[in-house]
Amino acid sequence: MQFLPDVDVLCPQCQGSRYAPEAHGIVRERADGTTDGDALSLPQALALTVEEAIAALGDLKKIRTRLQLLADLGLGYLTLGESTTALSGGEAQRLKLASDIDRKQHDSLFVLDEPSIGLHPLDVQVLLRVLQRLIDNGATVVIIEHDLDMITNADYLVDLGPGGGAAGGRIVATGTAAQVSADPASITGRYLRQAPAPPDGTAG
Repeated sequence: MQFLPDVDVLCPQCQGSRYAPEAHGIVRERADGTTDGDALSLPQALALTVEEAIAALGDLKKIRTRLQLLADLGLGYLTLGESTTALSGGEAQRLKLASDIDRKQHDSLFVLDEPSIGLHPLDVQVLLRVLQRLIDNGATVVIIEHDLDMITNADYLVDLGPGGGAAGGRIVATGTAAQVSADPASITGRYLRQAPAPPDGTAG
């Protein structure tokens, strides 16, 4: 039935929580040992976003540290129980980075394929700071990118082209963003040379 759209059918027993009814009886005790009031069951906890879970479970140091890493990677909107098959390529790459972000990385090479896809410009800045943390820990980071903010923040660029498909595959320009920008053969350099629009939105 590949010509028909996907259809989701809610499980009549778990109502989409993916847990047996008994899981709702597993609740997190509060600091005073009680479980009433704002106690969370396991399915309820997994329905929280990362940002919501930081607020609800932030008193647990180990959990807060791991959740904060996800928030730092710009993944604060994901739910804890979200299926990994539902993640975009960029989200999956950033999720994998969470386990490596603060380790010593002197012999590590990370290759990322357009991790900025789907990100708001402010989230791209968050991602840049995370990547800088990897570099500060000794890692080498290679990124395939089209986002100009990512490109201009790179230490070294390799501009491939000059076009796509059969018209590409050749090294057009290399060097810093300033060097590539000054290369008349580089289409990427042409975009790097363009001044950003003024804050009022008028032409520069």
